Amino acid sequence: MPWSNIKVSDQRELFFEKYIKNEQNIAELCRQFGISRPTAYKWIERGKSGLSFDNQSTAPHEQPNATPQDIIDEILAVKYRWPKWGAKKIRGSLLRNDPARNLPSKTTIENIFKKRGLIVPRKYRRRIAERTEPLVNCQNPNDTWCIDFKGWSLTQDGHRFGPFTLMDADSRFLLSCVRLDVDDTKHVWGVFDRNFREYGLPLRVRSDNGPPFATTAPGRISTLTIKLIKCGVFPEWTDPGNPQQNGRQERMHLTLKSEGIFPELPLTEQIKKLNEFIEYYNFIRPHEAIGQKCPGDVYVSSERSWDGVLRSPEYPSHYKVGKVRDCGKMSWRGGDIYVSRVFQGEPLGIEETSEGFMVYYGPIILGTIGEQGLEFKRRPSRAKVKN
Repeated sequence: MPWSNIKVSDQRELFFEKYIKNEQNIAELCRQFGISRPTAYKWIERGKSGLSFDNQSTAPHEQPNATPQDIIDEILAVKYRWPKWGAKKIRGSLLRNDPARNLPSKTTIENIFKKRGLIVPRKYRRRIAERTEPLVNCQNPNDTWCIDFKGWSLTQDGHRFGPFTLMDADSRFLLSCVRLDVDDTKHVWGVFDRNFREYGLPLRVRSDNGPPFATTAPGRISTLTIKLIKCGVFPEWTDPGNPQQNGRQERMHLTLKSEGIFPELPLTEQIKKLNEFIEYYNFIRPHEAIGQKCPGDVYVSSERSWDGVLRSPEYPSHYKVGKVRDCGKMSWRGGDIYVSRVFQGEPLGIEETSEGFMVYYGPIILGTIGEQGLEFKRRPSRAKVKN
């Protein structure tokens, strides 16, 4: 039998009923309900007056410091005329004509807008780890492959459509441009697997910091990047809010948007258009950055073939090696250090340096073992995402 929930207002009503029926005196009722005499008399008076037994608001009926309604109306009028203006700009505009005016603060104006649903709080970026390795300029095909999801749109028959793209940075050769059923590790890895088998392994793969490419774990490592490292591929991440660091991919997306995506088509027809776009982009359309050649004229497959086997990283003999358990912890000197569950079952390398014990997963620096466990720098939390 489930536990029953007893509302306080129901207890007060029951107390008052017993008082009216004169079943027990005040002292006995107070002991039974665990209340004081002043409280008992308060709810007796409330019952006799026919008022509700629910808690009443304690807010004052009048607020002498509240912003006058005429000023609120003036602020809202400016907001409705210039919807993109924020509280600071609107306050400055009103003070411009009369600097001596007694206007509410920026925070009060923001609260006026929030109460009326005129602004939406900004979202903060995830506090991901700092990048420990600089981005490397590519010199040859397969030095760096770039990956990303093209911003989604709706097809003519209402399906969400945001293709996943994979491109060689040096030659601009578009390796894949596909619509995935789910934008997760399993489906993205399927694209990598096919391309690794067909074109070989690149030295690096560059992405932004969205899922499934990165996480807030040490080193930004995700399940997908663990698979890449096990293939012998170094993952790179751009800095948040810096799409120019993956500018070749972004430029290709502009071409894809203008020449390869057709919102007036249903999903099945749009998928066919993606295949046509790959052929067009690689073998028909000249590219200015490679001397008006087509990417297919420049790209060659990698000499690093892949046998399909994922191998955990190995470390130099002077490293200590710790294995991460399912709980995300690693044993260290008689205790436990929490790393992240993303590393469960994986070996981490620990190197003693002048700065302390450095922890690695393959080539990626995760952090340093300190008094509080694994310590690593995170990017500032004040960086915001635009609405």
